Amino acid sequence: MPETPEHTLTHRVQDRILRALIGGLLYLPYRWRVPLCGWVMARVVAPLAGYRRRIRENLRLILPDLPAAERRRLERAVPDNMGRTIIEIYSGPEFAARAAATTPRGEGMAALEAARAAGRPVILVTGHFGNYDASRAALIARGYRVGGLYMPMKNPYFNAHYETAIGRIGTPLFPRGRQGLAAMVRFLREGGMLGMVVDQRMSHGARLTFFGHAALTALSAAEMALKYDALLVPTYAIRKPNGLDFDIVVEAPIPAGTPEAMTQALNDSLEALVRRHPDQWFWVHRRWKIPAQRAAEIGAGR
Repeated sequence: MPETPEHTLTHRVQDRILRALIGGLLYLPYRWRVPLCGWVMARVVAPLAGYRRRIRENLRLILPDLPAAERRRLERAVPDNMGRTIIEIYSGPEFAARAAATTPRGEGMAALEAARAAGRPVILVTGHFGNYDASRAALIARGYRVGGLYMPMKNPYFNAHYETAIGRIGTPLFPRGRQGLAAMVRFLREGGMLGMVVDQRMSHGARLTFFGHAALTALSAAEMALKYDALLVPTYAIRKPNGLDFDIVVEAPIPAGTPEAMTQALNDSLEALVRRHPDQWFWVHRRWKIPAQRAAEIGAGR
């Protein structure tokens, strides 16, 4: 659907504001700009954008027994982590160097090394947790060929420089949709490793569960793993208490099965991590919203 003049103006204004904020922060030393962007997101942007309300609503649905004090803490901590993530991504080489300083650990590292030696493709799956690009940066620094599949932003003006920012962390990059499909498939068939973020609601996804509640989830990562004989490997970057560094974890590959079973295993993996670090997941997403029409289609088996 083409943009209306109103949408175009809104997107331009949003982009100008974000460019000014990000550009100003980039003049500061890294150790200052990251916490400052977190503070601005938590104290200024989140209340104005309705993020605190969204976080509160999701927490009441998913963790209804959470003490009120902890819920209020998360209403501030979640957008703080989001703000840090944004400015880290725009910090390019400085962020990549910070991520590269951490040695990835976990059962999956041996599987990645074996796949690289054999030329077997790998699909690395993460969520909007900690900083979702830190694993990619750390693995690229160690010589792994890791590409990224990303969802273009709805704001085309912001998307233009966002693509440039994530490209400075590493390439190749593949936009979701037809535009990037052929190049992405070729990359996988050549034994590349593809990073994906898969924890957002997809309107035509399968009705799986996340935190015990129905959540529409895309099966694409599992389907591609099966189609191209790729390993399906969860990986996460857990932000350390200093707010600047990460523990990068690579879990064991998900066993082959049906796309639904494999994707549910991905949901379960992320859920276990979020339960341990609830302040690091992006609770602002409408993860559990299922439109009435889509619910009826699922009930009818369509």
